[in-house]
Amino acid sequence: MDQFTVPQFIEEKAKVIGPMTFQQFIYIGTAGAICFVFYFTIPFFFFIMAALVVFSFAIILAFGKSNGRPLPLVIKNAFVFRLRPKIYLWKKKVGPPLKLVLAKKPETMTIKESPVPTAVGKSKLKDLSSQIR
Repeated sequence: MDQFTVPQFIEEKAKVIGPMTFQQFIYIGTAGAICFVFYFTIPFFFFIMAALVVFSFAIILAFGKSNGRPLPLVIKNAFVFRLRPKIYLWKKKVGPPLKLVLAKKPETMTIKESPVPTAVGKSKLKDLSSQIR
């Protein structure tokens, strides 16, 4: 019988660019592009401040974990939780109490004699039949 190797560490993403995964590289690369634009648009002192903030945010997004989960996933789950309507099964909405209405006994109907319909004249019947055709 042939021996097969069992794959291990399936949940790890492949390291594509150096020690970073592709997603981590995108976070760092996007921060670099934003800082490149800042370098040419704002004064140097403000550029240094903005670059520190942008790169620190990118590094936290790329490498930060909360309870073993990547930080972007935690942020996405927080947004989904806040936007989704909450349904609590143990907090039932109680409306006004329902009123039971007792059914009334149907009254016995008496058949009333109706007048006998009179026959319509033959000329009227011929007139109606010609309109239908």
